[in-house]
Amino acid sequence: MPRAMWSGSISFGLVNIPINLMSATESHRVGFHEFEHGTKSRIRYRRVSESSGREVPWEKIEKGFEVSKGRYVILSDEELEAAEPHKSHTIDVERFVPLGEIDPVNWAQTYYVAPDGEAAAKAYGLLRQAMEKQGRVAIGRFVMRTKEYVVCVRPLGDILALHTMYFPDEVRSTKDLDVPRKAHVGKQELALAEQLITSLSGPWDPSEYKDTFKERVMALVRKKDKGEDIAVAPAEKEDGGKVIDLMAALKATLAQGSKGSKGTGKGAAKAGRSQAGGSKEEDTAAGRTKRSPRTTRTERTTSGAKRQAARARPAARRKAPQRRAG
Repeated sequence: MPRAMWSGSISFGLVNIPINLMSATESHRVGFHEFEHGTKSRIRYRRVSESSGREVPWEKIEKGFEVSKGRYVILSDEELEAAEPHKSHTIDVERFVPLGEIDPVNWAQTYYVAPDGEAAAKAYGLLRQAMEKQGRVAIGRFVMRTKEYVVCVRPLGDILALHTMYFPDEVRSTKDLDVPRKAHVGKQELALAEQLITSLSGPWDPSEYKDTFKERVMALVRKKDKGEDIAVAPAEKEDGGKVIDLMAALKATLAQGSKGSKGTGKGAAKAGRSQAGGSKEEDTAAGRTKRSPRTTRTERTTSGAKRQAARARPAARRKAPQRRAG
């Protein structure tokens, strides 16, 4: 079982549930050391005084805040400790809100929540099931280490997960982004784009996604560790040109997908064509008019023979001898 990073309780109303928090993620990124070029001498970083050039030990270092260019306010450890939030071992739930009202951009770090002891298991399960049935999550506050967090506690399968959240001033506004707010999109383009999304739709399977950079780097390390020579191929030039004809790009992508795409396969491509109205309707959507199917040579010959037979019937009736009355 992973080591608990925090122990305390979830409190809402008069209910108190002892819990442990374990980190839900771990990094597997490749880490590198730095060396002087052409040697195997490690690069070391030291804390050096700007004025004397001498190394300064940790116990002689203070913290300062820059209030203006080149002007600092120095704060002692005692002053900083006095400003720290009151250390509590309780996650105080303030309200329950619909999960859909929280955008994922607000989530920072994820932790798994586990009941601390058998006595807490029933209340833990009760909270999870009640939130799952209501479609709501718990919003509260707690202090971990020396920082106060706003958190979201939510059902995750058969357990509870806790997400630390950014404060509102930590989430950048989108108002200053230079993006088209109300771009004009034609109906034909939208229909093709929806068809493309349908053809690439499929279930979420995280096992399909690998850290390919890490795999290539580790393969390179193993080869070089064995003394093998590494041939570095020139980087391929990417086509960074702008899309000139959006309709043509959408159609070309759909054509590639129909030949063998991932997603849901040919069935999805057929479903996409059905949604958009079929291949003839795609031609109409692209600005072409539907043509009525041409008649075949056999159909023209048959219809001509029928017309000749119709003209011949009156003449035959005129030539036929009249019967005499008996």
